[in-house]
Amino acid sequence: MTLSFEQIQAFLVREARLLDDREWDEWLACYHEDVTFWMPAWDDDDELTEDPQTEISLIYYPNRTGLEDRVYRLKTERSGASSLPEPRTKHFLSGLEILSRSEDAVSLRFNWLTKSYRYKKTQEYYGTSFYTLDLSGDRPLIRDKKIVLTNDCINQVVDVYHL
Repeated sequence: MTLSFEQIQAFLVREARLLDDREWDEWLACYHEDVTFWMPAWDDDDELTEDPQTEISLIYYPNRTGLEDRVYRLKTERSGASSLPEPRTKHFLSGLEILSRSEDAVSLRFNWLTKSYRYKKTQEYYGTSFYTLDLSGDRPLIRDKKIVLTNDCINQVVDVYHL
């Protein structure tokens, strides 16, 4: 399968909209079974951690099972992040770049900003994401997702819907 720039952009916008609309199952369906979902932390030297196995990460799921568990907790109000009431979010994407392409995959990066409203307060989260989309099936699936949260000094727990 090959995707045009516009089709890739539409896929990313849809994934973000599914988060905003709290369509958890449809959002989860955007991910490959073997996805790596990783948000490294900034270390004391203001460098990103490089290995989720040996260094601190803000979020790390080595496959979709972790995301499925997170979605289950969100849907059943068993969230350890105390995300009730759920925040209202809006995601904004910009600067999409295709880094590489092959017959079965495309690697890309883009910038994002998420506005989150909860308890009459607005928070901002912003950064850059790096994705690898698996194109070997009948629809694209996210195979790797690395989220670099630029403003990591925040006063609450960050969750998948903030990114």
